[in-house]
Amino acid sequence: MIKLLGAVLILFAGTMIGFQQAARLAARPRQLRQLAHALQRLETEIGYGHTPLPEALDRTADAVSEPLAELFRDASDRVRGPEGLTFRESWEQAMTSGWGSTALRQTEQSVLLRLGSTLGISDKEDQLKHIHLALLQLKAEEDSAREDQTRYEKMWKSLGVLIAVLVVILMV
Repeated sequence: MIKLLGAVLILFAGTMIGFQQAARLAARPRQLRQLAHALQRLETEIGYGHTPLPEALDRTADAVSEPLAELFRDASDRVRGPEGLTFRESWEQAMTSGWGSTALRQTEQSVLLRLGSTLGISDKEDQLKHIHLALLQLKAEEDSAREDQTRYEKMWKSLGVLIAVLVVILMV
């Protein structure tokens, strides 16, 4: 009876691990779309609204869902904070500290870090050009993420179950 219960728990755990990996693969393209939407919103705030950068970040955070909203909100809070950080430092710290809660990869983080190094130090047109460049790079990453999702999502689901079955067989 205990072996049966253990086998069921192992099957359940293996299946959940596989489904969790598959969900992470599915979350990446969705978060990339949301990030592109957030950057378009930021572009609008800077280009047409002439909104100060901290306020533009807050409005952008309100327009996207978590965990991406937290990245923008954190950057805004750090700029306004008592530490006297530059925008670049605030942006880098926010992107580094909150990145683990996203499904995004290092390549997307480097795109955002490069963007943060140019925001706030140049004129409006230059900032808009850099945002547009970041959008193009994120679009390419989104296409790649969608390909990875279609290629590997089903594999992870099956792999979780099959490894769990293998462990159960080896236990018996």
